[in-house]
Amino acid sequence: MTAAAESAQRDALLRAMPAVFVLIWSTGFVVARFGMPHAPPLTFLSWRYAFSVAAFAVWIRLSGAAWPRGRAAWAHLAVTGVLMHAGYLGGVWAAVKGGLGAGTAALVVGLQPVLTAMWLSAGTQHRVSPRQWLGLALGLGGLVLVVWHKLGVGEVTALNFSLAVLALLSITAGTLYQKRFVQPCDVRTANTVQLAAAFAVSAPLALLEPGGMDWHPHLIGAMAWSVLALTLGGSSLLYLLIQRGAATRVTSLMYLVPPCTAVLAWWLFGEALGMRVLLGVAVTAVGVSLVVRER
Repeated sequence: MTAAAESAQRDALLRAMPAVFVLIWSTGFVVARFGMPHAPPLTFLSWRYAFSVAAFAVWIRLSGAAWPRGRAAWAHLAVTGVLMHAGYLGGVWAAVKGGLGAGTAALVVGLQPVLTAMWLSAGTQHRVSPRQWLGLALGLGGLVLVVWHKLGVGEVTALNFSLAVLALLSITAGTLYQKRFVQPCDVRTANTVQLAAAFAVSAPLALLEPGGMDWHPHLIGAMAWSVLALTLGGSSLLYLLIQRGAATRVTSLMYLVPPCTAVLAWWLFGEALGMRVLLGVAVTAVGVSLVVRER
């Protein structure tokens, strides 16, 4: 293969990374639905982190990947691991376990681009434009449109909605922190440090949960997909995308996740996909795109 052909192939793979990431990331909310009947959320996630660290360790051993240098690099990676794994995944899984629909959870977390853009605007003293304020209002309006009619039927409660918001805040803070403080390093060793930190936080809390793991085929399938596709694939792609691009551009991919998740949840679990939900998703996507669009 010529150098030009190799370069073209590499460029094609790089262009495909965002689409592959969105497809993989969307399945995370569906996997939560498959696994939740058979395990407490933090217990499942603790096992997921442990298996993922073991898988990465084998990968690192075979490839000879370099570890981050210096205590500061390890500390920054640990902080992002606690936020982007323990905080984000713990919030999402606990919310789904508490009865929140996979599509609704995805929609709440899908507001991440709005928060990211607003934080960056405030932190750099950039004035929030009228277009961005309109986008923020549309994004919140779309969320209300989807959630409001469910408040009285038991799906959305103060607790599970708060857990979803915790997940939203965690992944937003983790993305911004990684872009600001984490220096470029090998994605395999970086992910291993992040997952080990998430395990250190989640495992003690899992001991307080009632019940244990029921190794049902659905749970085994959910665990395998979580480790191999979501962690080794999705989390690695997210790390690379943050490392390579601006925070607002990376997080803008998140507003594509709720529509994909809503379709998957409708297909697999029969979750309602009526006009109200579709309209809410569309309004939220338009709002977020207005916020993160380049001037």
